Amino acid sequence: MDLASKSDSDLVVASQRGERPAFAELVKRTSRILYARLYAQCRDTSDAEDLLQETYLVAWKRLSQVTDGAGFRIWLLSIARSVVIDAARRKRRTKRGGALAFLGPDGIDDARAGGPSPQADVVADETRRQVIEALATLPAAYREPLLLRYIGGADYESILRELKLTDGQLRGLLHRGMAMLRERLAEQGISADVD
Repeated sequence: MDLASKSDSDLVVASQRGERPAFAELVKRTSRILYARLYAQCRDTSDAEDLLQETYLVAWKRLSQVTDGAGFRIWLLSIARSVVIDAARRKRRTKRGGALAFLGPDGIDDARAGGPSPQADVVADETRRQVIEALATLPAAYREPLLLRYIGGADYESILRELKLTDGQLRGLLHRGMAMLRERLAEQGISADVD
């Protein structure tokens, strides 16, 4: 059985029957866009990975709720939204009065042994935060492809399939979106050599 050639709807039905390989294929198809969206919200790779895993765990447990397999991705994104909100509430309860790293721009990673210096980490985190904030100000038509490509690491084929665009449309959106992003960053005095 070639799962890659199956539609999302077929994979959802197979997953609802308990076929884990079918669900694994759904994860493979959706993980980049979901990660990109989660990363844009939390601005931390570790938190985004944790939230991604939690989202898929909740989705697996609630898969019987999906009545239209074609709407799986929208359903999955709504679960991700709930997971982010729940995680924010948990952090708020445990860190009374502390900054909520993945909902605000204040999070700084712990220093990593053997990695860059703490000062370099702070500079890199600040630059990353500023780029993501500038990216968030772009219109959705430009923001989504940029998030998928440069934050989520998605390839062109995945983005084309996910956003239902032609190759020319995607290339145009990425080119114009990157130009807009560079302009916004330049206005903030940030080096515009973002690629």
